[in-house]
Amino acid sequence: MSTDKQSEKGVVFRSTGSWYDVQDESGSTIQCRIKGKFRLQGIRSTNPIAVGDSVEFIRGEDGTGSIDSIGKRRNCIVRKSVNLSKESHIVASNLDRAFLIVTIASPRTSSGFIDRFLVTAEAYGIPTTIVFNKFDLLSDDDDSLSRQMELESIYSKIGYDIMRVSAKDGRGIQDFKLALKNGISLLSGHSGVGKSTIINELIPGLDLKTANVSESHSKGRHTTTFAEMFSVPGGGFIIDTPGIKGFGLVTLEKETLNHQFPEFFEILHSCKFNNCVHTGEPGCAVRKAVELGDVSEERYLNYLEMYSGFEEGPYR
Repeated sequence: MSTDKQSEKGVVFRSTGSWYDVQDESGSTIQCRIKGKFRLQGIRSTNPIAVGDSVEFIRGEDGTGSIDSIGKRRNCIVRKSVNLSKESHIVASNLDRAFLIVTIASPRTSSGFIDRFLVTAEAYGIPTTIVFNKFDLLSDDDDSLSRQMELESIYSKIGYDIMRVSAKDGRGIQDFKLALKNGISLLSGHSGVGKSTIINELIPGLDLKTANVSESHSKGRHTTTFAEMFSVPGGGFIIDTPGIKGFGLVTLEKETLNHQFPEFFEILHSCKFNNCVHTGEPGCAVRKAVELGDVSEERYLNYLEMYSGFEEGPYR
Protein backbone atom coordinates (compact mmCIF):
# COMPACT_ATOMS: atom_id res chain seq x y z
CA MET A 1 0.00 0.00 0.00
CA SER A 2 1.31 3.44 -0.90
CA THR A 3 2.36 5.65 2.01
CA ASP A 4 2.46 8.81 -0.10
CA LYS A 5 0.65 11.67 1.57
CA GLN A 6 -2.04 13.58 -0.26
CA SER A 7 -1.51 17.21 -1.13
CA GLU A 8 -3.54 19.77 0.80
CA LYS A 9 -4.69 23.16 -0.42
CA GLY A 10 -3.94 26.48 1.22
CA VAL A 11 -3.26 30.18 0.75
CA VAL A 12 0.02 31.94 1.48
CA PHE A 13 -0.47 34.50 4.27
CA ARG A 14 3.14 35.48 4.91
CA SER A 15 6.51 35.10 3.24
CA THR A 16 9.81 35.62 5.03
CA GLY A 17 12.07 34.58 2.19
CA SER A 18 12.67 30.92 2.87
CA TRP A 19 9.55 30.08 4.88
CA TYR A 20 5.91 30.61 3.99
CA ASP A 21 2.98 30.72 6.42
CA VAL A 22 0.18 28.86 4.66
CA GLN A 23 -3.40 28.79 5.94
CA ASP A 24 -5.03 25.46 5.17
CA GLU A 25 -8.71 24.89 4.41
CA SER A 26 -9.55 24.50 8.11
CA GLY A 27 -8.05 27.90 8.93
CA SER A 28 -4.91 26.56 10.62
CA THR A 29 -1.47 27.94 9.76
CA ILE A 30 1.41 25.70 8.77
CA GLN A 31 4.98 26.75 7.99
CA CYS A 32 6.10 25.56 4.58
CA ARG A 33 9.16 25.56 2.41
CA ILE A 34 9.15 25.22 -1.36
CA LYS A 35 10.56 22.36 -3.35
CA GLY A 36 13.71 23.15 -5.28
CA LYS A 37 11.99 22.65 -8.62
CA PHE A 38 10.38 26.09 -8.35
CA ARG A 39 13.81 27.64 -8.64
CA LEU A 40 14.40 25.82 -11.91
CA GLN A 41 11.21 26.84 -13.70
CA GLY A 42 12.58 30.10 -15.07
CA ILE A 43 10.32 32.29 -12.96
CA ARG A 44 11.96 35.65 -13.44
CA SER A 45 11.34 37.05 -9.99
CA THR A 46 13.13 37.02 -6.68
CA ASN A 47 10.20 35.20 -5.08
CA PRO A 48 8.57 32.32 -6.97
CA ILE A 49 5.71 32.30 -4.44
CA ALA A 50 3.96 35.40 -3.10
CA VAL A 51 1.42 36.31 -0.44
CA GLY A 52 -2.06 35.62 -1.81
CA ASP A 53 -0.98 32.61 -3.87
CA SER A 54 -3.08 29.47 -3.80
CA VAL A 55 -0.78 26.50 -3.26
CA GLU A 56 -0.79 22.78 -2.67
CA PHE A 57 1.48 21.35 0.00
CA ILE A 58 2.35 18.06 1.65
CA ARG A 59 2.41 17.98 5.43
CA GLY A 60 5.55 16.47 6.90
CA GLU A 61 6.08 14.38 10.01
CA ASP A 62 7.69 17.34 11.80
CA GLY A 63 4.60 19.52 11.39
CA THR A 64 5.96 21.66 8.57
CA GLY A 65 4.93 21.45 4.96
CA SER A 66 6.46 21.30 1.51
CA ILE A 67 4.83 23.35 -1.24
CA ASP A 68 4.78 21.33 -4.44
CA SER A 69 2.51 23.34 -6.73
CA ILE A 70 1.12 26.84 -7.15
CA GLY A 71 -2.26 27.75 -8.62
CA LYS A 72 -2.69 30.05 -11.59
CA ARG A 73 -2.69 33.71 -10.54
CA ARG A 74 -5.68 35.89 -11.43
CA ASN A 75 -3.36 38.87 -11.18
CA CYS A 76 -0.41 40.16 -9.25
CA ILE A 77 1.35 43.40 -8.50
CA VAL A 78 5.10 43.70 -8.79
CA ARG A 79 7.96 46.06 -8.20
CA LYS A 80 11.44 46.18 -9.61
CA SER A 81 13.79 43.90 -7.75
CA VAL A 82 16.88 45.24 -6.03
CA ASN A 83 18.51 42.02 -7.20
CA LEU A 84 19.80 43.02 -10.63
CA SER A 85 19.92 39.42 -11.82
CA LYS A 86 16.13 39.19 -11.62
CA GLU A 87 13.38 41.12 -13.30
CA SER A 88 10.90 41.66 -10.53
CA HIS A 89 9.64 40.98 -7.04
CA ILE A 90 6.00 39.92 -6.74
CA VAL A 91 4.44 41.99 -3.99
CA ALA A 92 1.12 40.11 -3.80
CA SER A 93 -1.23 38.08 -5.97
CA ASN A 94 -4.91 37.24 -6.54
CA LEU A 95 -6.10 40.69 -5.51
CA ASP A 96 -9.67 41.95 -5.75
CA ARG A 97 -8.75 45.58 -5.09
CA ALA A 98 -5.83 47.78 -4.12
CA PHE A 99 -6.08 50.62 -1.63
CA LEU A 100 -3.35 53.21 -2.07
CA ILE A 101 -2.92 55.18 1.15
CA VAL A 102 -1.59 58.69 0.57
CA THR A 103 -1.09 61.78 2.68
CA ILE A 104 -0.93 65.46 1.82
CA ALA A 105 0.71 66.42 5.11
CA SER A 106 3.46 64.68 7.06
CA PRO A 107 4.66 63.39 4.60
CA ARG A 108 3.31 64.63 1.26
CA THR A 109 2.71 61.93 -1.34
CA SER A 110 3.58 63.13 -4.84
CA SER A 111 1.13 62.74 -7.69
CA GLY A 112 3.99 61.09 -9.57
CA PHE A 113 4.02 58.23 -7.08
CA ILE A 114 0.23 57.97 -7.17
CA ASP A 115 0.26 57.76 -10.97
CA ARG A 116 3.02 55.15 -11.05
CA PHE A 117 1.05 52.98 -8.68
CA LEU A 118 -2.18 53.46 -10.65
CA VAL A 119 -0.45 52.62 -13.93
CA THR A 120 0.92 49.42 -12.41
CA ALA A 121 -2.48 48.47 -11.02
CA GLU A 122 -4.17 49.20 -14.37
CA ALA A 123 -1.60 47.04 -16.16
CA TYR A 124 -2.36 44.10 -13.90
CA GLY A 125 -6.13 44.61 -13.91
CA ILE A 126 -6.48 45.58 -10.24
CA PRO A 127 -9.14 48.21 -9.36
CA THR A 128 -7.73 50.87 -7.04
CA THR A 129 -9.20 53.13 -4.39
CA ILE A 130 -7.16 56.16 -3.28
CA VAL A 131 -7.35 56.60 0.49
CA PHE A 132 -6.39 60.03 1.84
CA ASN A 133 -5.20 59.60 5.44
CA LYS A 134 -4.34 62.23 8.08
CA PHE A 135 -7.25 64.40 7.03
CA ASP A 136 -7.11 65.88 10.54
CA LEU A 137 -3.76 67.53 9.71
CA LEU A 138 -5.02 69.53 6.75
CA SER A 139 -5.39 73.27 7.16
CA ASP A 140 -6.63 76.35 5.35
CA ASP A 141 -3.50 78.13 6.62
CA ASP A 142 -1.27 76.31 4.15
CA ASP A 143 -2.03 74.71 0.81
CA SER A 144 -2.62 71.19 2.19
CA LEU A 145 -6.42 71.31 2.19
CA SER A 146 -6.69 72.87 -1.26
CA ARG A 147 -4.08 70.42 -2.57
CA GLN A 148 -6.09 67.44 -1.36
CA MET A 149 -9.27 68.83 -2.90
CA GLU A 150 -7.39 69.30 -6.17
CA LEU A 151 -6.13 65.70 -6.20
CA GLU A 152 -9.53 64.33 -5.23
CA SER A 153 -11.04 66.19 -8.17
CA ILE A 154 -8.40 64.93 -10.62
CA TYR A 155 -8.76 61.25 -9.72
CA SER A 156 -12.51 61.09 -9.11
CA LYS A 157 -13.05 62.69 -12.54
CA ILE A 158 -11.09 59.83 -14.13
CA GLY A 159 -13.21 57.28 -12.26
CA TYR A 160 -11.11 56.27 -9.28
CA ASP A 161 -12.86 55.79 -5.95
CA ILE A 162 -11.75 58.22 -3.24
CA MET A 163 -11.90 57.76 0.53
CA ARG A 164 -10.93 60.01 3.43
CA VAL A 165 -9.80 58.58 6.74
CA SER A 166 -8.08 59.73 9.88
CA ALA A 167 -6.44 56.90 11.75
CA LYS A 168 -5.78 59.34 14.62
CA ASP A 169 -9.42 60.09 15.42
CA GLY A 170 -11.12 57.17 13.66
CA ARG A 171 -12.92 59.14 10.96
CA GLY A 172 -13.78 57.00 7.96
CA ILE A 173 -12.44 53.76 9.47
CA GLN A 174 -15.83 52.01 9.58
CA ASP A 175 -16.50 52.92 5.94
CA PHE A 176 -13.04 51.59 5.11
CA LYS A 177 -13.80 48.33 6.91
CA LEU A 178 -17.02 47.93 4.90
CA ALA A 179 -15.09 48.47 1.67
CA LEU A 180 -12.75 45.63 2.63
CA LYS A 181 -15.55 43.18 3.39
CA ASN A 182 -15.31 41.10 0.25
CA GLY A 183 -12.21 39.46 -1.19
CA ILE A 184 -8.51 40.17 -0.83
CA SER A 185 -7.34 43.79 -0.75
CA LEU A 186 -3.82 45.17 -1.00
CA LEU A 187 -2.91 48.11 1.23
CA SER A 188 0.05 50.08 0.00
CA GLY A 189 1.70 53.46 0.21
CA HIS A 190 4.91 55.24 1.04
CA SER A 191 6.40 54.74 4.47
CA GLY A 192 4.99 57.25 6.93
CA VAL A 193 1.47 57.53 5.49
CA GLY A 194 -0.02 55.71 8.49
CA LYS A 195 -0.73 52.36 6.91
CA SER A 196 0.15 50.33 10.01
CA THR A 197 -1.90 52.65 12.22
CA ILE A 198 -4.92 52.20 9.95
CA ILE A 199 -4.54 48.42 10.01
CA ASN A 200 -4.37 48.51 13.82
CA GLU A 201 -7.68 50.40 13.76
CA LEU A 202 -9.21 47.90 11.32
CA ILE A 203 -8.02 44.87 13.28
CA PRO A 204 -8.02 45.65 17.03
CA GLY A 205 -5.40 43.74 18.96
CA LEU A 206 -3.08 43.25 16.02
CA ASP A 207 -0.67 45.95 17.25
CA LEU A 208 1.50 46.34 14.17
CA LYS A 209 4.61 48.40 14.80
CA THR A 210 4.36 52.05 13.82
CA ALA A 211 7.06 54.67 13.47
CA ASN A 212 6.98 58.44 13.60
CA VAL A 213 7.72 60.50 10.54
CA SER A 214 11.23 61.96 10.54
CA GLU A 215 10.92 65.70 11.14
CA SER A 216 14.15 66.45 9.33
CA HIS A 217 13.23 64.64 6.14
CA SER A 218 9.41 64.40 6.42
CA LYS A 219 9.60 60.75 5.51
CA GLY A 220 8.46 57.70 7.36
CA ARG A 221 10.61 54.87 8.55
CA HIS A 222 9.92 51.38 7.29
CA THR A 223 8.00 49.32 9.83
CA THR A 224 6.94 46.39 7.64
CA THR A 225 9.62 44.04 6.37
CA PHE A 226 7.58 41.36 4.59
CA ALA A 227 4.18 41.33 2.94
CA GLU A 228 1.57 39.70 5.16
CA MET A 229 -2.15 38.90 4.89
CA PHE A 230 -4.60 39.40 7.74
CA SER A 231 -8.25 38.49 8.25
CA VAL A 232 -10.47 41.53 8.87
CA PRO A 233 -13.18 41.14 11.54
CA GLY A 234 -16.51 41.14 9.74
CA GLY A 235 -15.10 39.78 6.49
CA GLY A 236 -12.38 40.15 3.93
CA PHE A 237 -8.61 39.97 3.94
CA ILE A 238 -5.96 42.65 3.67
CA ILE A 239 -2.38 42.31 2.53
CA ASP A 240 0.01 44.71 4.22
CA THR A 241 3.07 45.54 2.17
CA PRO A 242 6.40 47.13 3.05
CA GLY A 243 6.61 50.85 2.37
CA ILE A 244 7.15 50.78 -1.35
CA LYS A 245 9.59 53.22 -2.92
CA GLY A 246 8.84 52.38 -6.50
CA PHE A 247 7.10 50.07 -8.90
CA GLY A 248 8.69 48.73 -12.04
CA LEU A 249 6.54 48.26 -15.11
CA VAL A 250 8.32 45.06 -15.98
CA THR A 251 5.66 43.63 -18.28
CA LEU A 252 4.71 46.82 -20.13
CA GLU A 253 5.86 48.07 -23.49
CA LYS A 254 6.88 51.70 -23.61
CA GLU A 255 4.61 52.34 -26.60
CA THR A 256 1.53 51.14 -24.69
CA LEU A 257 2.23 52.96 -21.41
CA ASN A 258 -0.42 55.50 -22.41
CA HIS A 259 -3.06 52.73 -22.46
CA GLN A 260 -2.80 52.56 -18.65
CA PHE A 261 -4.06 56.15 -18.34
CA PRO A 262 -7.84 55.64 -18.74
CA GLU A 263 -8.56 59.23 -19.75
CA PHE A 264 -5.88 59.00 -22.48
CA PHE A 265 -7.09 55.66 -23.77
CA GLU A 266 -10.67 56.90 -23.91
CA ILE A 267 -9.83 59.52 -26.55
CA LEU A 268 -7.01 57.70 -28.35
CA HIS A 269 -9.34 57.03 -31.28
CA SER A 270 -9.52 60.80 -31.86
CA CYS A 271 -5.77 61.11 -32.38
CA LYS A 272 -4.64 61.47 -35.98
CA PHE A 273 -2.46 58.36 -35.65
CA ASN A 274 -3.71 55.20 -33.95
CA ASN A 275 -0.25 54.55 -32.52
CA CYS A 276 0.05 58.07 -31.07
CA VAL A 277 1.97 58.16 -27.79
CA HIS A 278 1.04 61.79 -27.09
CA THR A 279 4.53 63.21 -26.92
CA GLY A 280 4.59 65.51 -29.91
CA GLU A 281 2.73 63.88 -32.80
CA PRO A 282 0.51 66.13 -34.94
CA GLY A 283 -3.23 65.84 -34.36
CA CYS A 284 -2.86 64.47 -30.84
CA ALA A 285 -6.23 64.49 -29.06
CA VAL A 286 -4.67 64.02 -25.63
CA ARG A 287 -2.46 67.12 -25.87
CA LYS A 288 -5.45 69.05 -27.20
CA ALA A 289 -7.52 67.87 -24.20
CA VAL A 290 -4.74 69.02 -21.86
CA GLU A 291 -4.78 72.48 -23.48
CA LEU A 292 -8.56 72.67 -23.07
CA GLY A 293 -8.38 71.55 -19.43
CA ASP A 294 -10.29 68.33 -20.09
CA VAL A 295 -7.27 66.20 -19.10
CA SER A 296 -5.14 67.00 -16.08
CA GLU A 297 -1.89 68.70 -17.07
CA GLU A 298 -0.27 67.27 -13.93
CA ARG A 299 -1.18 63.72 -14.94
CA TYR A 300 0.07 64.38 -18.47
CA LEU A 301 3.42 65.69 -17.20
CA ASN A 302 3.75 62.63 -14.95
CA TYR A 303 3.10 60.47 -18.00
CA LEU A 304 5.83 62.23 -19.98
CA GLU A 305 8.27 61.71 -17.11
CA MET A 306 7.42 58.01 -16.96
CA TYR A 307 7.66 57.66 -20.72
CA SER A 308 11.05 59.35 -20.95
CA GLY A 309 12.48 57.34 -18.04
CA PHE A 310 10.95 54.02 -19.01
CA GLU A 311 14.26 52.17 -19.35
CA GLU A 312 15.93 53.71 -16.33
CA GLY A 313 14.79 51.07 -13.85
CA PRO A 314 12.66 51.35 -10.71
CA TYR A 315 10.44 54.39 -10.52
CA ARG A 316 11.00 56.50 -7.41
